[in-house]
Amino acid sequence: MYPTVAEVLALPVLRHGRPHVVAGAAGLDRRVRWVHVAEVIDIAHLLKGGELVLTTGVALPDDEAELGKYLDSLAAVGVAGLVVELVRHWSDALPAGLTEAADRCGLPLVTLSRETRYVAVTETVNGLIVDAQVDELREAERVHQTFTALTVSGAEPEVVLREVARMTDQPVVLETLSHEVLAYDTAGADPGDLLAGWPRQSAQVQLGERTGYHPGAGWLVTVVGARGHDWGRLVIVCAEPPRDRHVVVAERAASALALHRLVAKDTDSLERQAHRAVLAELLATPVPAAELVVRAAALAVPLTGRQLIGAAIRPVLTGATEPALSRATVLRELAEAAAVATRRARVSALVAVVGDTSVRALLSLSPQAKPDAVLERLAAEVHQARGVAPSIVAVGSTVDSAADARRSLTEAGHVADSVPAAEGSTSGFHRLEDVRLRGLLHLLADDERVTAFASRELGALLAKDSATGNRLLQALRFYCAHGGNKSAAAAAAHMSRTAYYQQLARVEQVLGVPLEDPESMLSLYVALLAHDIHTTRP
Repeated sequence: MYPTVAEVLALPVLRHGRPHVVAGAAGLDRRVRWVHVAEVIDIAHLLKGGELVLTTGVALPDDEAELGKYLDSLAAVGVAGLVVELVRHWSDALPAGLTEAADRCGLPLVTLSRETRYVAVTETVNGLIVDAQVDELREAERVHQTFTALTVSGAEPEVVLREVARMTDQPVVLETLSHEVLAYDTAGADPGDLLAGWPRQSAQVQLGERTGYHPGAGWLVTVVGARGHDWGRLVIVCAEPPRDRHVVVAERAASALALHRLVAKDTDSLERQAHRAVLAELLATPVPAAELVVRAAALAVPLTGRQLIGAAIRPVLTGATEPALSRATVLRELAEAAAVATRRARVSALVAVVGDTSVRALLSLSPQAKPDAVLERLAAEVHQARGVAPSIVAVGSTVDSAADARRSLTEAGHVADSVPAAEGSTSGFHRLEDVRLRGLLHLLADDERVTAFASRELGALLAKDSATGNRLLQALRFYCAHGGNKSAAAAAAHMSRTAYYQQLARVEQVLGVPLEDPESMLSLYVALLAHDIHTTRP
């Protein structure tokens, strides 16, 4: 908002006087808050600081010690500079006492070799300052209106950050208090350069106030939070000390972000949203971009030089669960519980709801870690979490590069969808080798040929049960599940052998095939698996 001494000296109204900096050149970048004409030596106590003092020197003494004290007093109150006209008192040069004191204090001392209309100087410079102040006030009002509109509309953090980047023309980052990047806008810069080493660098930037500028890092930082609960920091990356308007932008944006978090109770947390963005891109991209690896590292989840394991956690929703809680709510709570479980298990991981059936996670383990031990501990934490639905924990293969993370994540999702609810919702975890034929059929569940096969094999039995209310299909399921052992199947069905054998006879009559034939039993068992998968998929 305020011009520097150098900028003021470049104005035509002062260039006419042929300005020459005779001392204190290091202070030419000082900001000029006002221009003041003063001839008396005892003027410092009337100034506030930031003034560019103009004088003809007629009332100044020739005593060099007194001149040194005069300049020291100006420097002590923070004067921006001193301009002396070499016309009336001194004509060739200023006394050494004055120039030496100016160099000592770093206060710009400027001479004018031609008579200058000081009234024109004050009108011009002060007019520029007042105009700039008015513009600043107008801009502050626009900032206020913009962020008020964003707050009222419930704008997402990405939208708020985009507006911050537009208003400041600087990159902006929203991070947690543990220095994990939740969202960012590069303002056209390279994301890799912006986020590289972010957690380590951010941990070194500590301020003792809610909003402040760290000159070493070149960061304008403001704390984000509400109602006494701080949860993040907004960082505007700017090499130069920020303008007052940029400070206002940062603080208004922080308020909008804090309010959004308070009212967005039915959405994922910002941390889960950030994790979901990376996980979704890993799943969608065969070869992840270098930027994605940097983004994951900024979330404190390194993907290079690590053991990576994809995981999928599928809630087992029963009739008692669904009416009370929506699937989205169940998944959201499960994701938060899984994130807590990873922290308790001391595992770096991306955790989020991806899709509408399961929580996905990508675990990042050190090269020395034992995956099975970590997975057992993590699965136990998930199963023991309070207040969440029983779940199936499935994992993919252990890989050693971000390029293979997609395969591990895909395998985990396949396993989670293939495991029957009754087999996996109490403890432990499941791998690809655990799902076998059921897993293959799950992959082919949408294939019309598989659906047609199951319909051909079981259609007549399904129609009979529907027409008569019998449970012949269930009798066949017990028979196949026990490998054709009729006695074991009857016991599992809680029926007498005689009654159960009669049901099997009716099954054979309806289907027109002998159940004891190995190929018939195999075909029927495969058809049952395909039928169950197709009818129970979310």
